[in-house]
Amino acid sequence: MPAVAEMLKASEAAVVSRVSLRDVNRVIDEHILPDAFVSLDNGRYVLAGACSLIAFYFESAKRLTSEERLSAIRTAEPRLTRSRALPWAALLREDWTVRDEFLTIDLLPFMKGASERLDDLAAAREMVTTSPGILGGTPVFQGTRVPVYDVAASVAAGHSMERILAAWPSLDVRKVRLATIYAEANPLRGRPRVSGDLPEGSVIITDRRVPRLRKAG
Repeated sequence: MPAVAEMLKASEAAVVSRVSLRDVNRVIDEHILPDAFVSLDNGRYVLAGACSLIAFYFESAKRLTSEERLSAIRTAEPRLTRSRALPWAALLREDWTVRDEFLTIDLLPFMKGASERLDDLAAAREMVTTSPGILGGTPVFQGTRVPVYDVAASVAAGHSMERILAAWPSLDVRKVRLATIYAEANPLRGRPRVSGDLPEGSVIITDRRVPRLRKAG
């Protein structure tokens, strides 16, 4: 699992916080998240432990005002700063209760949720490998030639799990789920590359091309 003090890319923080990338950028730009938990050097990064605060801010929006949520985050800031050197197991044993006049908030469930999703992110990282000799460096599942982004795209397209596992027998339900996590944490930039290769087992019936009709005039 990534350490509490590890700095995650904004896209990774979005996955761990269970919010959109736009929401992560918002908490950075609007200083909802304390600046001490953010790095803007060579990209946007968020402290792994602070993903729990991002999750809290958005998940509690229907119950708490913006001022109440911001106050809770500011109260938790020094605690998380002191605890950033701790392993996650020790962090989860800390008291994360925040009290403000008549309001009492327990941040521990958000800490636990972030911890569980960080486990998934770590598993997704370990599952994927890249090599120039395998599909030109396309990320694939270790020990296979199955492209991770193709599997994630099938999930996004609404294909059933049965259909996905039939197409890629080397996978299981867990690997398919982790593929979606990896793809969300590492979104492709620009337009996806279109391969001219046919899927294995395909047969060309005809290679006749129909000429494009020219417009009159």
